[in-house]
Amino acid sequence: MYTHVNFPTKKSLKQAVAAFNETGENPVTFYQPGPFGGKETQNGSFCVEGPHYPQPHRFYASCRAKDGVIVKVS
Repeated sequence: MYTHVNFPTKKSLKQAVAAFNETGENPVTFYQPGPFGGKETQNGSFCVEGPHYPQPHRFYASCRAKDGVIVKVS
């Protein structure tokens, strides 16, 4: 899965999620590209990768979502 914002590092993804958890502004959302998209879990755990294709993936992150928004990254 990818985040809608193309984060260059896992650290920047974690910072964006932490900022959302503090302020409630700028939620970090996600999607599944390609023919398998549109059926993403809105609640639960999954992995994201980044940065987006065609750049080489430099990080993978385990995430937890609530109501379609990432609330935790590890």
